[in-house]
Amino acid sequence: MSTGPGAPSAPAPIPSTSASRKSSMFSSLRVRNYRLFFAGQVVSNIGTWMQRIAQDWLVLSLTGSATAVGVTTALQFLPMLLFGLYGGVLVDRLSKRRALLFTQSAMGATGIALAVLTLSGHVQVWHVYLAAFAVGLATVVDNPARQSFVSEMVGPDQLQNAVSLNSANFQSARLIGPAVAGVMITGVGTGWAFLANGLSFVAPLVGLLMMRARELHVVERAPRGKGQLREGLQYVAGRPELIWTIVLVGFVSTFGFNFPVYLSAFADDVFHAGAGSYSLFNTVMAVGSLAGALLAARRGTARMRVLVVGAVAFGTLEIVSALAPSLWLFALLMAPIGMFGMTVNVTANTSVQMGTDPAMRGRVMALYMMVFMGGSPIGAPIAGWITDAYGVRAGLAVGGAIAALAAVTIGLVLARVGNLRLSVGWHRGHPHVRFVPREAREQLAAAA
Repeated sequence: MSTGPGAPSAPAPIPSTSASRKSSMFSSLRVRNYRLFFAGQVVSNIGTWMQRIAQDWLVLSLTGSATAVGVTTALQFLPMLLFGLYGGVLVDRLSKRRALLFTQSAMGATGIALAVLTLSGHVQVWHVYLAAFAVGLATVVDNPARQSFVSEMVGPDQLQNAVSLNSANFQSARLIGPAVAGVMITGVGTGWAFLANGLSFVAPLVGLLMMRARELHVVERAPRGKGQLREGLQYVAGRPELIWTIVLVGFVSTFGFNFPVYLSAFADDVFHAGAGSYSLFNTVMAVGSLAGALLAARRGTARMRVLVVGAVAFGTLEIVSALAPSLWLFALLMAPIGMFGMTVNVTANTSVQMGTDPAMRGRVMALYMMVFMGGSPIGAPIAGWITDAYGVRAGLAVGGAIAALAAVTIGLVLARVGNLRLSVGWHRGHPHVRFVPREAREQLAAAA
């Protein structure tokens, strides 16, 4: 039974957010509306990755300044940090499908405008800055709307699978988009990459228009009213299973996900191997992330123990990779790091969505995305300072240690809140880690 948005609640036990059975890896694609959404995102995500590469290359070509590239990235993330929670309030009031039609159209128009300016030879760096900020503003509504619309398309039983497939979709585009952008920029120029991205938004728009509204899972919209932002924050603060999951994601994303800083420094300063090895590290990590997303889709559950163990494994592997003596061992370690990082992302996302009242989901997911995406602007300078002062091996090890320590601490906090104990043992020759009720553990001890 769902609790009303404003109702107080006692600390909830750590939930298992879906049925315990395993689902098939692509089960949510049986839902027609989600299948249309997924197909549109395949095309759009490739275009988005193409624009990211073309945008950075164009700014570097216009200014010759890496700082200018950083400013462009900051402008794209700034609106989410400033207005992300207000975007969640809007999403809870609006039809998510209509909101996505607007935001996807706006982002497509931005890509086409950049294409026209670049192909006509009139583009200036402030145009790119403005376009990046405009995309960021659209993202303020688009991100929480897209995240919460998934549950309306597939319902609670298929939510974990659909969230996992969305992540797999994004990681597949991460493998394809930059490669296509590189070929296009080299062959015909950055303007055509921008045009390809702008036109790629036709696919999700067509998919949204073709959906059958009667097959969506109806969610009651929040009425307009004062104090809805505060109400959303109070809602999260009153539910330990939500607030601590978001805090854990904040620690992992802020201190563990600074790979642009770490991987470039390992390629250049540690292994002296140049841009080719940097590309290799990113590719192997993307493959691992894709595998992690597909495994999460097959798992069919979003248990808190998976989140905690995944975060501990992620942080521990970062510490191990910081000590890697050779380039090839370091590159190989990027695959499990990507896999466990994606396990954390998918499990946290699904847990938060499933643990939230539908009328509050937009605000809660906006907070989640703000914490997740807002970690980089905070963590990257810290990671850079540690790397400059003590070396990149120390920087990566510290980031991994903070992520692992946060996971262990928050796991113990959640276990205490839910009146659980950590049980470690062996099952069929394999280590078995789980949270069990205190009473059950005490009964087992008494029986022994």
